[in-house]
Formats: sequence, C-alpha cells, structure tokens
Amino acid sequence: MKIIIDAFGGDNAPLEVLKGSAMAVEEYGVEVILAGDQEKIKQCAGENGVSMKNMEILHASQVIPVEADPTALLKEYSESSMAVGLKALKEGKGDAFVSAGSTGALVVGSSLIVKRMKGVRRAGIATVIPSAGGNYLLMDAGANAECHADMLVQFGVMGSVYMKQLMGIANPRVGLVNIGTEETKGLDVQRETYHLLQKAPVNFIGNVEARGLPLGECDVAVADGFTGNIILKLTEGLAKFLTGELKEMLFQSTKTKLGALLIKDSLAGFKKKLDYKEHGGAPLLGTAKPVFKAHGSSDARAFKNAIRQAKTYVENNVVSEMETALAQLKTKEAEAAPKAE
Repeated sequence: MKIIIDAFGGDNAPLEVLKGSAMAVEEYGVEVILAGDQEKIKQCAGENGVSMKNMEILHASQVIPVEADPTALLKEYSESSMAVGLKALKEGKGDAFVSAGSTGALVVGSSLIVKRMKGVRRAGIATVIPSAGGNYLLMDAGANAECHADMLVQFGVMGSVYMKQLMGIANPRVGLVNIGTEETKGLDVQRETYHLLQKAPVNFIGNVEARGLPLGECDVAVADGFTGNIILKLTEGLAKFLTGELKEMLFQSTKTKLGALLIKDSLAGFKKKLDYKEHGGAPLLGTAKPVFKAHGSSDARAFKNAIRQAKTYVENNVVSEMETALAQLKTKEAEAAPKAE
C-alpha cells in the first residue's frame, strides 16, 4: 500500500513528517510517497539520520502558506506539495493522502482535484473525540460553516459507516447536535434534518445536547462545521485545562506526589486518551479517495498514527461502503418523496 504525504504541510515539516513516515514504514509495512522539494527532503533526511527506506519523492517546487486563500491552491500554488500530492492521488499513484497543511486548501483541493463521491453535496472533516466509555465522531468539525439539511443527513450516514468500519461499532448511534433534545428545538435546518434523519438508513437517536457528547450519549455527532469546530476547539481547551489542573494538584506536596505514583499507570492512560496525537488525523469524508487532515502542530508520532489511520481506512474499503450507504439513502429518499398524480 502506498500513502502519499504532504512533506511540507504543518508547523514541524519536513523533519517530523519524515520521521513519522519512516516510523510508519517500519511499523506498518507501507510505502510512502513524499510530495515536496526533492533536494530539501534529501538534505533534511541526511542531516537528521532519517531512513528513506521504501520512500520515494514526488517533486513539488512550492508550499502553500496557511494564510493563503484556499482557492489559490488551484492557481498560484498549483505546484505546491499539497496540490501535487492530491493530483497524484487522483491519478492513482497512491492509495491515500495525508497533509497537516491548510485545512481550507485541503478541503478545496480534495473537492476539486480528487472530487467528491457521486451525490455528495460537501465533504466534511470527521474528528474522533474521546468520551465516556470510548469515542464519538464529530462530523463536520470545520469544513462547512453553513449546511443544508441534506448535507447534515449525508454527514450522519458517512459518519455511521466510518464508526462501523474503523471503530467496530455494529450499529452506531447517530445524534444531531442541538440546543435541546425535543424534536422541535433548533433552527429550521435542525428541525428539517431531524425528520430526514428519522427516515435515513442510520440508527438515529434524536437530538443531543453538547453536554451529552463527552458523556458518550452518541457515537456520531452531526453538526454544521461552525458548531462542530467550536465543539472541537472547546474540547481541546478543556482537555489541556483538566490535565494541567490535575498535574498541579498531584504535585502540590510530598503526600500528593506519593499518591500520584500509586496511580501512575491510570494517569498515563487518561493522558493518552486525551492526546490528539493518538488518532493522528481526521478523514475528509465524502471524497472519492481517502484524504486525511493531520493537526497543524503534528509531531512524528502524530504523523505515524495518521498514516496508520489512512492504511486502515483503505483496508476496510470505507469509500466503497460509504457509496453503498449513500445509495441506500437516495433510494429511501425517493421512496419517501410524494408521488405525482
């Protein structure tokens, strides 16, 4: 399996990208195609003793800045590492693409270069977030600030397939993020989405309030990208706050330090659960081929885990499974549509 990597995407590129790629080659047996400046990649690998075993380089002369307009990827930065990597994925040179670069550019590039699955209105960022007893998938986590009801329904269908295929949840519970649990709550788009999800081929459990997400009330949380991104950023901030407060509390005195030693393993497990680097990247669901967005500040371990995710995504035929589920959705919608007299 070949995974294409944007070698110059993210705050710590290219060194951490190279290190993570080398780790993934060693641990997961994948082949890696690095999109980026060939001379700089070779120089960085040589200076830092990073093995280039089972890695090839796809030369790209540019890097798209994070602050650039996302659409610039198609014109001014058409020879950037991100654009070149996406084109290679489109042409079948690799099985999946991973980048820690600009989210906006990645969404635009994936939609217009790689293309979306047939019938998909918008691709969305799906982020796995820890919750009581496991994890839930937040969809959309920031790609689409405004959404129509049919887009949100597709998010629920695709998110359900992802949690079933990759997380092993037989019948994922799909919840619609709202300001109350009653079906009359929310704006027009939420009320319309509620009724459409009731008829969709998913295990829809109704509205879910934000406080219920970390408590494990659903497996897939459906939201527009504006709401989803606020939930994601708030969750990240709370995780840092809680771990910081816990550390300060446990190291206040000799007595608390002794207590910390006794629960050292449990603390390590808790910290690991809250660490975004464990998941590595968020898939862009709805694209015709697998695309993953890694965190902008990803280190080698995060890149390695993002590659692992991409590999698992390909192995479980997630794109094909989503296409089947979306076809079922279309059939149900046609059956529910009013018949012409």
